[in-house]
Amino acid sequence: MIKELEKLCLLDGISGDEGQIRDYIVSRIKNKAEIKVDPLGNVIAFVKGQKRAKNRIMVSAHMDEVGMIVTYINSDGTLRAAPVGGIDPRVVFGQRVRVGRNDTLGVIGGAAIHNLSPEERKQSVPFDKIVVDIGTDSLEESKALVSLGDSIRFVSGFESFGDCKIKCKAIDDRAGCAIMLKMIEEGREYDTYFTFVVQEEIGLRGSKCAAYSVDPDIAIVLESTTAADIPSASGGDRVCELGKGAVVSYMDRSTVYDKGLYAMAFEIAEKNGIPCQTKTRIAGGNDAGAIHLSRGGVRTCAISLPCRYLHSSCCVIDSRDLDSCFVLSKLLSERAAQL
Repeated sequence: MIKELEKLCLLDGISGDEGQIRDYIVSRIKNKAEIKVDPLGNVIAFVKGQKRAKNRIMVSAHMDEVGMIVTYINSDGTLRAAPVGGIDPRVVFGQRVRVGRNDTLGVIGGAAIHNLSPEERKQSVPFDKIVVDIGTDSLEESKALVSLGDSIRFVSGFESFGDCKIKCKAIDDRAGCAIMLKMIEEGREYDTYFTFVVQEEIGLRGSKCAAYSVDPDIAIVLESTTAADIPSASGGDRVCELGKGAVVSYMDRSTVYDKGLYAMAFEIAEKNGIPCQTKTRIAGGNDAGAIHLSRGGVRTCAISLPCRYLHSSCCVIDSRDLDSCFVLSKLLSERAAQL
């Protein structure tokens, strides 16, 4: 699954521009599932199981990643950009990026520290002061390479380091996509819908449409979630921790999760020796926020991969947690099918 995750993370696909990752996913499952790509760009895949499920089960993960978009081209050839998704401006300054369909290489820059006032040095560079330098010297040169509305994607290598740690961009939520691809590859005991959805990072838009189309009884959302297990945080402020297994949430800012499924996830984890934890802070949200409100309501559970430095070019996970998420997701989806 690590090799699959690497392939997925190194592909580009910010919200609204998921074509590259969608094409790869379709190529991987075209002989293993009935596939539909809806008008918004979601991949809806039905996998026939060995048995018919009592409940219609939907397992979902989003394809898109955070990034930026070109909003203006300056006279000196540099680009202005706006964030696509929730990006802390502190993590973008000095980063390498690819811009537009030509994969034009760029560097995110701004005023040099030597030219900043003492007060400005204490603050992160806001997006309206950031420029993308693509190595040109004029408006005309840049217009030949990029256009307004072009996507800007982080450049990041996929690297293993330390004790089972992995670093790359877009682990949120290519990890969920990798888990679903493995579930499809292995085959299913019960009929299952898998939805690889778009535009989660800008408002849960793809999942809203996918859930309406599938009309599930039960949904399991696979995500990556913020781990704050760094030396400056202690107790509940650590939220969740790498190396302690899959994260099953009871509530976030968009969803109060189904209590029966929440309890069932921990019961399955304990019975099967799967490392599992919950979050110690009510924060964030994911596609469950749209899915659980679809049509007449959907019983929903979220299983998340703990991830440090989320929404940056250097997300960090523990590969053992990825395995825990896969096993728990597989067993929970099979159990939920027969409730």
